[in-house]
Amino acid sequence: MKLSEFVQKIIKDFLIIFASIIIIITILRQMYYPHMAFDLKSIYIIMAFSFLSALMGFILYSPNDKSEKKMRIRIAIHFFTLEILLIALGGVFGIVNSALHVIIFALEIAVIYIIVRLLSWQNDKKEAQKINEKLKAFKKDVYE
Repeated sequence: MKLSEFVQKIIKDFLIIFASIIIIITILRQMYYPHMAFDLKSIYIIMAFSFLSALMGFILYSPNDKSEKKMRIRIAIHFFTLEILLIALGGVFGIVNSALHVIIFALEIAVIYIIVRLLSWQNDKKEAQKINEKLKAFKKDVYE
């Protein structure tokens, strides 16, 4: 993967993460705290967490192809690093201040992580299909 493609992926992941957080928080607040509104500070904190989460994608970046096993190990490292970093930052910002809050926050991070990974997998699958179609067309043209 080229560096420019990686930067595009980071930006796309940031937007997906930010949108997922906003949607999840909006739904949860509507159910449990319907009169609570978003303040500007909350939006900036969500943006910062989303940006840091997307930047942590450097753990997954490699200019060379890597085996599936190595990629799975990197994904696990990436996930646990994100969990630790975001929970620590949550503690600094006062978002998590009890064991229950840590557990809930960790689950929220896991759900958003799964959403982002599924969307990335779906996008990669579409990209692979396009490449396979181009290869089939090229192969057909060469042998005709």
